[in-house]
Amino acid sequence: MKAAEKGAEVVHDALDRPRSISFKGATDLVTETDEASEKAILGVLRSHFPDHALLGEEGGVSGNTASEFLWCVDPLDGTTNFAHSYPAFAVSVGCVRRGVPVAGCVVEFAGGPHAWVTRTFAAHTGRPTTCNGKPVGVSKVADVRRSLLVTGFGYEHDEAWSANMELFKEFTDVCQGVRRLGAAAVDLCHLSLGIVDSYWEYRLKPWDMAAGVIIAQEAGATVTTMDGRPFSVFERSMLASNTALHPQILERTGTKTKALLAAGVDLSPWFVPPGYDWGAP
Repeated sequence: MKAAEKGAEVVHDALDRPRSISFKGATDLVTETDEASEKAILGVLRSHFPDHALLGEEGGVSGNTASEFLWCVDPLDGTTNFAHSYPAFAVSVGCVRRGVPVAGCVVEFAGGPHAWVTRTFAAHTGRPTTCNGKPVGVSKVADVRRSLLVTGFGYEHDEAWSANMELFKEFTDVCQGVRRLGAAAVDLCHLSLGIVDSYWEYRLKPWDMAAGVIIAQEAGATVTTMDGRPFSVFERSMLASNTALHPQILERTGTKTKALLAAGVDLSPWFVPPGYDWGAP
């Protein structure tokens, strides 16, 4: 939690101030705040866990990749939202053991210009999820027709993006709404709060998911790939739900995902640090 809070201090100091923005791709932004936040977070992690591996969105792999523990750091999840002062971004720090999240902390920024507030979500295996120190849990919605869902779309408009656009349309027809906030860690924390009922997305990176997944799971969520296989942070699809809805959501996401695989779309594990043993079959 200390590492995430250190990064959040950097982000907080940059709120309502001019942004220095550059581009990693045609529309994929990075700001000096991303880089400063990651530096602050990694400093804390290196001092407390010098023998662990580290994976940062901006700086890549460092530390001891022979360790079974890997810290996945998103110093500013939802950078585009931050750049526009849209209140849906977060600092996310998660610890993974052999590919499976075991601890995480997310500091969410909400409110908006001149009225910013934060919520701190934390969990580790066997310890129920808390938000600002208070226990939280997923919703009990058991009928997709009564659900509020959330998804996301990456920067590459490829086959998986198109398949998810079709899913967006399908679910919009059968549920009470589908939201797209643009910050995976925030989406997973909202699932843990019970204010949305399921979240799915293709092509997420380990740092997008590591903290949010354990936060959602310890609040009662079920997390798999979008075709129902066991989850690891290196998978290219993720489906998280309040558990009660999982079969209903999986029925549709599974069909689309299996079709992508049959068409030869690469959904194999990615962003595995060289030398890191994550227990792949």
